[in-house]
Amino acid sequence: MLFGTDGIRGEICLSPNSYQEAVELLLQERKLCNKLMHLVGLGLGEISGDGSTVIIGWDDRPSNTEIVRSLTSGLQSKGCYVIHAGMCATPGLQNALLETKSDFGCMITASHNPVSDSGIKIFDSQGYKTYPEFENDFSNLIYEISSNESENTCTIYDTKTVSPNSTFDANSAHQELLLKRFKEFSDMFALPKSANIIIDSSKGIAHQWISPFLENLGINATEVSLDANALNENCGAGELKPTDSWKWEEIENESHLLIRSLQRTEPGKIIAAALDGDGDRCLIIESTSDGCRVVDGDEMADHILRSAKGNWHLAASIESDLSLISSLDRLHCDVSFTQTAVGDRWLANALRDSKCQVIGVEDSGHIVLSSPAPNGGRTLVGDGIASLLMVLCAMSCENRSTKLSKGFKKRVSISPSNRSKWTGDNDLADAVEKIANQSIKGLHRSSLEGESNLMLLEKSGLSIGIRNSGTQAKTNVSLRVSSGLETTVAENVANAIFEMLRDKISN
Repeated sequence: MLFGTDGIRGEICLSPNSYQEAVELLLQERKLCNKLMHLVGLGLGEISGDGSTVIIGWDDRPSNTEIVRSLTSGLQSKGCYVIHAGMCATPGLQNALLETKSDFGCMITASHNPVSDSGIKIFDSQGYKTYPEFENDFSNLIYEISSNESENTCTIYDTKTVSPNSTFDANSAHQELLLKRFKEFSDMFALPKSANIIIDSSKGIAHQWISPFLENLGINATEVSLDANALNENCGAGELKPTDSWKWEEIENESHLLIRSLQRTEPGKIIAAALDGDGDRCLIIESTSDGCRVVDGDEMADHILRSAKGNWHLAASIESDLSLISSLDRLHCDVSFTQTAVGDRWLANALRDSKCQVIGVEDSGHIVLSSPAPNGGRTLVGDGIASLLMVLCAMSCENRSTKLSKGFKKRVSISPSNRSKWTGDNDLADAVEKIANQSIKGLHRSSLEGESNLMLLEKSGLSIGIRNSGTQAKTNVSLRVSSGLETTVAENVANAIFEMLRDKISN
């Protein structure tokens, strides 16, 4: 299939001579070219139909101008009305889709991947990302179109004259929406207390306006990714891991722009925040007694829930330690819980029909929240800036529950890996289960919708998960252990699994 965990991504390369070669480059080498994006336009145009509306937004990658033209050309050749939303964040494109009542939205980005990559995230008319059933059917359509190349003779190289049918300023509309959302957050919790934070927008579109925007809300902020050489290069949330921490004496040698810019301060303060390249997730930095550390998506959700009232629905991915919490009864709110596959689309899917307040969380900083929609209803979206604002408002509440006890988690990756060797249900998966059962009794093996190659080994308070990354050539081994359980044995088992898999599937 052409799609990974979150859309189609690949390293940009020169377009080959045929559509079939373009498809093979993506499937075999994860390389993406203009000719493939023209194919995507043809396929999406065929699905949506003559006269349908498709809106396109993009981030600041050097390849994206030609990619947008190629996609636009393919869509228009099928009779689509194409709107260019301009350079924007992914949540900005989702909002623009709803504002313009488009049939599909296309965000041209590779999120936290290097600037040498690009890709596409596709949203339906209701603002939700595509799911595997659509992606499988769409991939098959692309294969069919590529095999009938003579019927699709519209060349993608004559794209300099390609123009949209109209334009929409998604970036400005996104800022207006964030003001509405901030009003909701501050009414729900409290206005943020006086704070001085450093913001790293990963040189995404927000770096142009985030500092004055936050200052107008009473949050003193300095943006640092302006000094980055390129999008996502030594900056942003994509360069950080949820478990990262630093001593003060270490940060001056850090290559990461945000970490290098931090200054010694009293412990327990939120001192910085990092977005990823397309602005849909956020990680926070907190000072400690001798340095600073990442406050990951799990802990950000913890801050929100500790100040929440009423009924809430929490969705958390299989890599989140919130799924192991047994102390939800300590909260001032009532919380129902759902465990999901990795990817913010699965968080949104789990929360979609909820009739109460909702929050979806991944430790990587993806937080899905309810947001006002242009039609007066509500939508679900992951937005890094909105997540930061909600956390700051929640932390300013006077009456807060005690911190939840989340236990221990660890994630290691085999990178690069030959992902075809790990399927989650082959002989290698059986070998992993055997290693685990030698030291931990009572494990139950299972999988999860949306994770075709995931193998979960679980018992009460403990989970080991192995899955291929959907966006990069790596395979992850995740361990979660709830508070009060012995972690040493579980960590030794996870390490043994990692060592065995590294020998078997490393490239």
